[in-house]
Amino acid sequence: MIKEKEYIKRRERFGKKLEKNSLAIVMSAEQKVRSNDTEFPYRQDSNFYYLTGFKEDNSVLVFVKEEGKVKVYLFVIKKDPTLELWTGKRLGAKKAKEIFSVDDVFEIDELDKKLKEFAATKNTLYYDFKIEAERIEKFKKLSNTIADVKDAAKIVEAMRLIKSRAEISIIKKALSITKKAHHKAMKMSKKCSFEYELQAEMEYIFKKNGAYSDAYTSIVASGDNANTLHYIDNDKPLNKGDLILIDAGCEYEYYSSDITRTIPVSGKFTKAQKELYQMVLDVEKKIISMIKPTVLRSELQNEAEKMLCEGMVQLGILKGSVKKLLKDKAHKKYFPHGIGHYMGLDVHDQNPYKDTKNKEIPLKAGMVLTIEPGIYLPKDDTQIPKKYRGIGIRIEDDILVTKAGYENLSKDVKKEIEEIEALNC
Repeated sequence: MIKEKEYIKRRERFGKKLEKNSLAIVMSAEQKVRSNDTEFPYRQDSNFYYLTGFKEDNSVLVFVKEEGKVKVYLFVIKKDPTLELWTGKRLGAKKAKEIFSVDDVFEIDELDKKLKEFAATKNTLYYDFKIEAERIEKFKKLSNTIADVKDAAKIVEAMRLIKSRAEISIIKKALSITKKAHHKAMKMSKKCSFEYELQAEMEYIFKKNGAYSDAYTSIVASGDNANTLHYIDNDKPLNKGDLILIDAGCEYEYYSSDITRTIPVSGKFTKAQKELYQMVLDVEKKIISMIKPTVLRSELQNEAEKMLCEGMVQLGILKGSVKKLLKDKAHKKYFPHGIGHYMGLDVHDQNPYKDTKNKEIPLKAGMVLTIEPGIYLPKDDTQIPKKYRGIGIRIEDDILVTKAGYENLSKDVKKEIEEIEALNC
């Protein structure tokens, strides 16, 4: 649980990064229509949530900076008994003022009027450049004195790069639930007939243990389906002798988990599957062991590509010298993606990979990132040995960078061949 004290500090840090004589507007997410008059379950904008912890839509956070002093205002939807009858209770301005440590709280109906007052003599305006063009044009017309506009989202996303103890604790909780789900899948693989059955087993564990939802659409890809990186149909039969690539994680209290395991349908790996799986696992372990402050993500990427290329040559998947294959990027045909990404409020956390001078940001204590090497060998690729065709393998863990090196937050999710097979006896 993140306390209001932490949100106050975040807002203070954000305010300090604003230019003098400026106005910043941070908006909540909008409801998304699913079909006709039905909507998707509401999920708050990550940047807005990071600064407030507030989950309601139709909300806006405003920062007004004058002469070095920052005032913060929250706008919320007004109490409406009729609306609340259909969509649930709202906090309202009066209650919000008791809960949130801001300078004042107003009803959202007052936003336009107040923004004009706040913007009257401001030189710089901050807002999220990703919001719809109509709102952007409206913001730009708030005042004739505004000479510069800047992306508020970039400031928040940079702040989100280093996780607090509270954030790490929530991510660990999400991972404890995701661990149960993956272990359930390992136990159930030979008892299920379709991919969606395993998906249902896992997402039941998410919900049963208090996770708001999955952190992203679950991938349950058996056989050659695993060679489609973002396969989400999850509707094909599970065939004995195939592997199942499962990329699934829950979201708990708005924080993500992101785990991939590759398991055999029958509970036992074949010899060819073991050869490929162990090669990928060895790469993953080596890359994780390299993680520490000052290391560059590009160094992890380069080492992963080198090791995977070497492994593919040893197994006869690629032919030639490793040096030339790497230069020609021949290995990218079977490992086309990055070694990992930041993770936090978003499964692909919106954090900068380069600084304002376009220089790569090195790893720092408090960062959380995934490590996920893989190999993808299409069924119809006649250039590779027949025994390996139609196999896709990815192994992914969530890693916290520490002062001393790293902590594998998902180390308890089994991934050794013997461990996986033992669960499906």
